[in-house]
Amino acid sequence: MVWLLTGALLAALLGLALVAVRLQAARRHSYRLERQLVRDTEAERALAAADERARIAREMHDVVAHTLSVVVAQADGGRFAARTNPAKAAHTLETIADVSRAALTEMRALLGLLRIGDEDAALGPQPSIDDIPALVAATRDGGLDCSFVTTGAPRTLPIGAGLALYRIAQEGLTNVLKHGGPAAKAFVQLTWEADAVTLIVSDDGRGAGARDDGDGQGLAGMRERATVFGGTLSAGPRAGGGFVVKARLPLTSREASAILAP
Repeated sequence: MVWLLTGALLAALLGLALVAVRLQAARRHSYRLERQLVRDTEAERALAAADERARIAREMHDVVAHTLSVVVAQADGGRFAARTNPAKAAHTLETIADVSRAALTEMRALLGLLRIGDEDAALGPQPSIDDIPALVAATRDGGLDCSFVTTGAPRTLPIGAGLALYRIAQEGLTNVLKHGGPAAKAFVQLTWEADAVTLIVSDDGRGAGARDDGDGQGLAGMRERATVFGGTLSAGPRAGGGFVVKARLPLTSREASAILAP
């Protein structure tokens, strides 16, 4: 009888020991899973932060490149105008000041995104497709002969898609300022189709010169913007001379049906 009780007690103790071992193993496995989840979450956050910083870098490049191109063109013209036409020189300085102030405001907004832990960094309204006419007008005031035409029935685009088209137009005009030559004329055309919107920026300048800044932020950046929204972008020599950039973004069924009332 004693042997039976002793055997039963040993069996119970062995069972409890096995349960304890399994519980410990389960705890270790759970801990490893939790640590892996933390690492995966941190990796996802790091990738998201890298993507956001890359986007901000593109935004800052567009602002700086376009603004400096306008400022340089205006400064060159104002330097010569100062000798014969002081009034025009004064207007040139006003344009430089206005463009620079606008760029400074936008740069401050973008830099606000880089403040670590600052969730209250406020941004003003981002440019959209509706601001392209004003962009063309500002570029024209900056000294580049530039025209704008739109055809078709406008739609309401998502903020990101509208911003992408604005930046493509801005980069295209900046390239004309850089590479088109002093007598170049720029043409911006926005076409609303049944299932897509097409933006064309062309010029009759010095032809198919290098249209990238060498840092991957020129044509590659424009192409990336279009691709993000399921669109395409082509760039190359223009028939008759000059250069042409064409971006085409598809419209969703919802956007295609949302024709704005005149």
